[in-house]
Amino acid sequence: MLIAFYIGKTMKFISLPSIIGYMITGVLLGPSLFNILAEPVQESFSFITDIALSLVAISIGLELSFTSLKRQGKGIITVIFSESLLAFVIVTGGIYLLTKDLPLSLIFGAIAPASAPAGTVAVIQEYKAKGKLTDALYAVVGFDDGLGIIIFGFASAIAQSLLRSEAGAQMNMLVVLGEPLKEVGLSILVGAAIGFLFSLLVRMLKQRTDILILTISMVLLTAGLCSLLGLSEILTNMIFGIIIVNTQSSKLIHTLKSLLESFMPMVFVIFFVLAGANLHVAALPALGVLGIVYVLCRTAGLMGGAFFGSILGKLDDNIKRYLGMGILSQAGVAIGLALVVKQEFVEISAHGASIGSSVITTVTATCIFFEIIGPVLTKIGLTKSGEIKPMKLATQKQ
Repeated sequence: MLIAFYIGKTMKFISLPSIIGYMITGVLLGPSLFNILAEPVQESFSFITDIALSLVAISIGLELSFTSLKRQGKGIITVIFSESLLAFVIVTGGIYLLTKDLPLSLIFGAIAPASAPAGTVAVIQEYKAKGKLTDALYAVVGFDDGLGIIIFGFASAIAQSLLRSEAGAQMNMLVVLGEPLKEVGLSILVGAAIGFLFSLLVRMLKQRTDILILTISMVLLTAGLCSLLGLSEILTNMIFGIIIVNTQSSKLIHTLKSLLESFMPMVFVIFFVLAGANLHVAALPALGVLGIVYVLCRTAGLMGGAFFGSILGKLDDNIKRYLGMGILSQAGVAIGLALVVKQEFVEISAHGASIGSSVITTVTATCIFFEIIGPVLTKIGLTKSGEIKPMKLATQKQ
């Protein structure tokens, strides 16, 4: 934490977000260089990643009051569907043109919409960005996680069906297609239940410290339930936050936000050091043509989808121009989906095993690029839109 904190501070001199410094520290301390944060150490710290993602998700949820969503209108829903689906279509098409391998193309396309909201939220909170673009970013990076899970579930089922047909076997499509829907549905139910339980318990508390203890306890409970039940931590905790912001007084919401904002920077330091340690620089040479096509097609799909969705939804000009710059980060969720592919596809056939190996190698390598460029572009977009004030930038540099 100490090393990362000061390396993060030096990023101000080159106008980069602090989290880039935290990730550099992780790369230095991880297997890529000094190997202090070796693989077994990273595994023992994996619960920190779960807790950090849960805290990020509840922070997103607390920004999504029905009033603010109504103010943004149906346009924001159009953007979420547009950027996720266009990323899937363009990546699937691009990889297929390169490889002529449809199951492989479908899997890469299905992983493309998955985002890493922690980078976007960290930049927003570090620079205290406020405005229509900031509100839109909170909504998009939160809800596209749920949509991404559904897209992956359907595409993975089709890819498995194609592979089993090649091998002469059959599979129950209804069972496979039902899994992502069950995960999303259960995530929403558990998140809502925790939110209502919190709403009942918080009424008896007045002290800020008591409210903080209750909030963190409930986040830990939710993260644990997600781990046990195999649910999405981001979606579940986001629903938890949405229930709170839409059922509690503005005074309590303000208290919760200020408590989390004072607590989150410490979490971000640890989280992004561990994220950096997971980024194996040795994997970069494996990027190859496949990785480059994936990076270019994913970027075009997300940015193009955000732009066209904003036009169709008649959203603010700043959202049209800069929203796509804030949704490119990709890390844990994508690598998790790639691991699922590796585990499930190896049992089907040699072709399936080849797909699993190719996907995990390429996604790991491309995540290094997206995790570095994502926060940088988020900051540029928020600055150009005027939602990071020059005076605040100057204060940060001091």
